[in-house]
Amino acid sequence: MAVTIKTSDEIEKMRIAGRLAGEVLTMIGPYVKEGVTTDELNTICHDYIVNEQKAIPAPLNYNGFPKSICTSINHVVCHGIPSKKVLKDGDIINIDITVIKDHYHGDTSKMFFIGEPNVKAKHIVKIAHECLFIGIDMIKPGVKLGDIGAAIQHHAEKSRCSVVREYCGHGIGRVFHEDPQVLHYGTPGTGETLREGMTFTIEPMVNIGKYHTRLLPDNWTVVTKDHSLSAQWEHTLLVTADGVEILTLRDEER
Repeated sequence: MAVTIKTSDEIEKMRIAGRLAGEVLTMIGPYVKEGVTTDELNTICHDYIVNEQKAIPAPLNYNGFPKSICTSINHVVCHGIPSKKVLKDGDIINIDITVIKDHYHGDTSKMFFIGEPNVKAKHIVKIAHECLFIGIDMIKPGVKLGDIGAAIQHHAEKSRCSVVREYCGHGIGRVFHEDPQVLHYGTPGTGETLREGMTFTIEPMVNIGKYHTRLLPDNWTVVTKDHSLSAQWEHTLLVTADGVEILTLRDEER
């Protein structure tokens, strides 16, 4: 699949989808606390997307995924399936939201603290967030994706963390996952050259331990092989004439 350059009409639809995805993360925040189950969070998000936003939760039935959001707790790297698991004090959780509105996708995720996490948990969440914005701040036409991946990897590793290799960011538009693949590690000067009108996600998965992962028997949930904590943040991004527009930016980040 070739990289698609979005038209002005497509970009406007992606702005709307991105804004809606960000609003789901803002809405769910007060519910993310000790004692709630990830299933309950899934139901709240599903109902909001379908009933309030008149949109579609993209993960539901995507290649058989059974829920409307992904909830990845502690050592879960990504694609955690909402369940009867209860959030407890000290947990960290990534909530990953993708909505479809008027056929276009907005994809974003955020880390949440449950109660008072320990120093390591706070560190990994902070470094993952810094990695995301190191990548975002580099985006403009002419930059190569390898430059972005290398910068993210350098920051994670100098902070005594590691970057997951097996999962990456991706092009996005009418299709949930399209080209290019956006690696969060790599070699400067390599990879796709950014052009105005490209839309893709950056979503570094950063581990406090080693970068190796393991896929659980449900064929979705990815965990760190060494059971160390993992954190991830994600935004959908548009390459503009002179930089970047964050399509999923939340009001709290402005």
